Amino acid sequence: MTESQSVNLRTVDLRGKSLDSHAVNRAVPRASVDINEAIGQISGLLEDVKLRGVDAIVDVTLDRDGVDPRPIKVSKDELAQALAALDPSLRKAIEESISRVRKVSEETMPAPVSVELADGAFVHQRYQPVDSVGLYVPGGKAVYPSSVVMNVVPAQVAGVPRLVVATPAQKEFGGRPHPVVLATAELLGVDEVLCMGGPAAIAGFAYGLPQIDFESVNLVTGPGNIYVAAAKRALRGVIGIDSEAGTTEILVLADSSANAKYIAYDLVSQAEHDEAAASVLVTDSEELAAQVLAEISAVAAATKHSERVRLALEGQQSAIVLVDDFTAAIAFTNAYATEHLEIHTKDDQATLARITNAGAIFLGQYSPVSLGDYMAGSNHVLPTGQQAKFGAGLGVLSFLRAQQVIDYDQTGLAAVADLVDEFARSEGLPAHGEAITARRNS
Repeated sequence: MTESQSVNLRTVDLRGKSLDSHAVNRAVPRASVDINEAIGQISGLLEDVKLRGVDAIVDVTLDRDGVDPRPIKVSKDELAQALAALDPSLRKAIEESISRVRKVSEETMPAPVSVELADGAFVHQRYQPVDSVGLYVPGGKAVYPSSVVMNVVPAQVAGVPRLVVATPAQKEFGGRPHPVVLATAELLGVDEVLCMGGPAAIAGFAYGLPQIDFESVNLVTGPGNIYVAAAKRALRGVIGIDSEAGTTEILVLADSSANAKYIAYDLVSQAEHDEAAASVLVTDSEELAAQVLAEISAVAAATKHSERVRLALEGQQSAIVLVDDFTAAIAFTNAYATEHLEIHTKDDQATLARITNAGAIFLGQYSPVSLGDYMAGSNHVLPTGQQAKFGAGLGVLSFLRAQQVIDYDQTGLAAVADLVDEFARSEGLPAHGEAITARRNS
């Protein structure tokens, strides 16, 4: 490989430096377009979809993608034809992925709880699915039947009665969605599929499309680029969202025992998604850092999307980060709060115990992120851009609402009546107490 073909993945030396959240994210910032800037760029489009519905979606698709997405509603015949044409070996892989994600979803379905506080005094907690969900499946630079699986299966396990998939029109397929995405939806029994993509699709989910009798949904889930994430943030409140699952990111936390070649492959695998993807290695080993740097150019050059990978690895969002010791490496990792975290250390379990912030954690050299993208049984729709500090990845819980049911009889109420009255009078709300004493005196 010539020097001009090598990947200039930068090394950031943070030895002796502060590793608080501000310092970490200043040293290794995400890609240059931030979500607030993206919201400003798409706000007019969101309003246009609200006002003009399908016409706005058609116009933006023609303008940006050069295709007409009509009919927006995908017919049952089109879904059936896509499944019939699905390659048998790919179908087998998709079915295995469905089986694994379904098993994990079923095992993580929470059970209702009843708490008895005293005689005749119960609080029950139950879990109710949301009524309707819009499941976004991106298109763009790749095809994502895996995202159909990750969205649909936990929603089905949760018991959501109405599921709608939206996925972009594809120029390669005459303005129709990718047939493998349609086939996967059909395989899962989803019969409401819309040919629309990007932030316009999120707006369509939020506001409905009266021209095609499409009612809005209550919750929108699924990954996308920065503009899809921006639309989800801008429309939160009109709709619920899972998280702002935006442009992908990987952080590999490694010590001197790690396999440099495996790390190089994993950094490249995520850079393959998008020029704005973040691929970061943090280590206290200068030797490992040098080994990864030596491996990564050859790995990047040999892959199909080598130019996209190179741009992602050379962007400000990607780096090899050197720190003083492994305690500092863990501090950096928790401050960065990555979407995907790989741990490659002498004692992976001990390292795991010290991790607080990550969307999903891949433990050891035989649990690469690409396994989680397809076949691990985990979900690949995960919080990006530091949202792992307060948000979780998609799963069965994303589609459920915890509801508490208060169930007191006369005895249970009488036992706390005076205490309620005391509280109410102290807060200057005597009618609250009177609502209790009225029952006690009747």
